[in-house]
Amino acid sequence: MAHRANRAQRLVALFLLGCLLFSFPLLSIFNSDSTVFGIPVLYAYLFAAWAALITLAIVIVERS
Repeated sequence: MAHRANRAQRLVALFLLGCLLFSFPLLSIFNSDSTVFGIPVLYAYLFAAWAALITLAIVIVERS
C-alpha cells in the first residue's frame, strides 16, 4: 500500500512539473526568432518537454 501512495505522490509531482514547464513565464523565454536544426525554439522546447513528461510518466508507472 505504501508503494501505491509513493507512486501517487510522484505522479502528482510530475503533474506539477508539467504545469510549471507549460506556464507562461517559461514559454515566453523560448518564444524567439531563433531556430534549432531549422525548428523554431518554442516548438523544440514544447516537444522536448512533452516527450520528457511522457518518459517520466512511463518510468514512474512501470517501475516495480
